[in-house]
Parts: sequence; structure tokens; C-alpha cells
Amino acid sequence: MQTAEVVIIGGGIVGSSIAYHLTAAGCKDVLVTERETAQGKGSTGKSMGGVRAQFSTAINIQMSLYSIPFYASFDERLGYPADYRPQGYLFCATNEKHLAYLRANYQKQIAMGLKDVRLIEGNAIREMFPQLRGDDIVGGSFCSSDGFVDPYSVMIGFMAWAADHAARLWKGTQVTGIDREAEGTFTVQTNRGAVSARNVVNAAGPWAKSVAAMAGVDLPVEPLRRMLVPTEPFDQFPHSAPMIIDMSNGFHFRPEALGFLLAWNDPEETPGYKMDFDPAFTEKILVRAADRVPVFENLAVNPKRAWAGLYEMTPDHHPILGEAPGVPGFFLANGFSGHGVMHAPATGKILSDLILTGKCDLVDTSLLGLSRFAEGRMIEETAVL
Repeated sequence: MQTAEVVIIGGGIVGSSIAYHLTAAGCKDVLVTERETAQGKGSTGKSMGGVRAQFSTAINIQMSLYSIPFYASFDERLGYPADYRPQGYLFCATNEKHLAYLRANYQKQIAMGLKDVRLIEGNAIREMFPQLRGDDIVGGSFCSSDGFVDPYSVMIGFMAWAADHAARLWKGTQVTGIDREAEGTFTVQTNRGAVSARNVVNAAGPWAKSVAAMAGVDLPVEPLRRMLVPTEPFDQFPHSAPMIIDMSNGFHFRPEALGFLLAWNDPEETPGYKMDFDPAFTEKILVRAADRVPVFENLAVNPKRAWAGLYEMTPDHHPILGEAPGVPGFFLANGFSGHGVMHAPATGKILSDLILTGKCDLVDTSLLGLSRFAEGRMIEETAVL
């Protein structure tokens, strides 16, 4: 039987970050299993790539305050590109309730140490982007260090660095069982044979629930389809623009290559492993795009280039991080609810610290434990895109 100190199930951006952080901290026996024949075929490769610190809860802000500076120094630190582009996030409020919400978030963000977030008046937004329909924009919030990364490049960078430092990656490897042994270890059953490990990490993204069940853990994580529509080249809106969020309906967009990437969370979407793009979504999103940005009436899109991916949702839109109650050595890194890419660096640090030392100073990890659901300690994140 093969052995490993830590087996990480899932080779996406989260699993790869955990592998990097463990290896960088001196753990020399890390094995990552990836069920696909190539990395990035799950949620990582389908992500919009946004990174932001403009959240409504202290713990999400804390995770961003580690992750975004990490991305800013990624190329230098790892020797691989992250393509971090600090073009910002601009939230556009269309009523006083939205504005009060942004104001409360701003106060929390400043108190947590975010230095470059600012509140903006409606007139300033109209001056910045006269192409927006701004008659109903009463103000907003902008943070210049928010922006975008290339999730695929980040994942490859994390895993390649870890592999350069003795970590192993098994691609095309399906985990079929997780057995707890009497001596406190696990036997991870795979289609490549069994692996004995002291620690196992569930980083299986939308498939986390079934992996947790193999270890006897009931995980409240469910997949939810999100669809993205890239446009053809378009030059009537500045490509220096930030991620712009229309708070009236959640439509948001950002520059991508010579065009733009359009996103919207359809409230009629229901949970499930729906991997296909729904052509009817194109019209829904283009109507909202043209309403907020009138020049987008001229946008050309090719539905064949659009795609669907899966968010891994928890009931309170916060991840589940840490050791599973009653299953020592089985660690969870699940349920990022759309924030897996932006919080991958912090997640890697947190899980690495917990596995190697049993504690983490980055955040109060007890807030993100699985037991919070049974104990009624949910922490609701409302700034979900």
C-alpha cells in the first residue's frame, strides 16, 4: 500500500493551494488526487476570476486581506503567473437601502484594515462611466485592490510549485472509499490502489458532499449552476473598467480579452449537477446588460462560447473549514459559495496551519467549523454575486 502524510481529494485551485501551503511549511509527503485527466475541469476552470475584499462579514474580509496581497505577490513568490489585475470592484447602489448597506460594509472593511475602499457619490460614478445608465444610481463603493486573476494559471502555479517541492499529483484518480483504521489513520481507496494517510482533506468542490459521506460526515453543501456569457470584441466601453455590479438586480460584468464577461445569478436556478449552458439565459442577461449599459445593445455574443459552472453552496454562504467533528484527521475545505478562487490562498494557509499545528492565527476558525450548523451559529454573507 502507498502512503502519504496528507491526501488532498480534489486538484482544483483550493486543493492546489492547500498542497502549496503544506509543502511550503515543510510537509514533504503530500498527495493530491484529481479525478479528471487534467486539472481545472471543475469549478476552477469555469470561474469568473474575481477577487475582492468588499464583503459584509469580518471573516470573509479577513480571508481577502490575506488572499489579495498574496495574489499581488504571486508571480514573485512562486515564479508562476497569477495574472492579477487590480482594476477594482464598483458596487452601484440604486436606492437608499443599498447605500446604507454599502456604508455599513465600508465601516466594517475599514475597521478590519482595508485601506483602499471608498464610498462614491452617484455623480462621480456617472462621470467615471458616462456609458452607464446612471439616472437611478445614488452612490456606490469602490476598492482599487479588488480585481481579477486567472484561476487556471493560479491553480497550475500552486500545484507546480508544490510538485517542484516533492508533492505528488495523481490525475485521472477516482476516490472510491475512505476507511478509518484503528490506529488513527485512513485508508483512501482509489482506482490506482489504496493509500494510507494520517490526514485526509476534502477539497472536492461541488462533489464534496459525496466525498464527506465516504468518511461518515454529513456535509450541507449543494451544487448550484452559474452561467457566464463572454462577448465578442467590443470597444465602446473602457477596458480599464472594474468589475461593475448593478445592485438593483445583481447583473455584473468586467473586461475580458477584447470583449466583456457578463454574469448574473438567475434567482430561478435550482440546485443540481447541471453542467450545460441554457441558451435561454443569453437573452435574460443581455436584457439586463442593455438596461444598465445602453451601448451594450450592440453587443455581439456567440452562445457557443458561453459556459456553465457550479458553485458549491452552504446555507450561510460561508465555507466549511477545519477538522470534521468526530473524525480526527479528516479535514474539510468546502462550500465556498462562489468565493473559492478569491479565498484559495487564505484557505491553503488555514488548512495547512490546522493540519500541521492544530491552530491558525489568520482567522477564528471555530466560526467556520461544520458544527456551526447544528449549533445554530450560522454567519450569513449577504454580499454574494
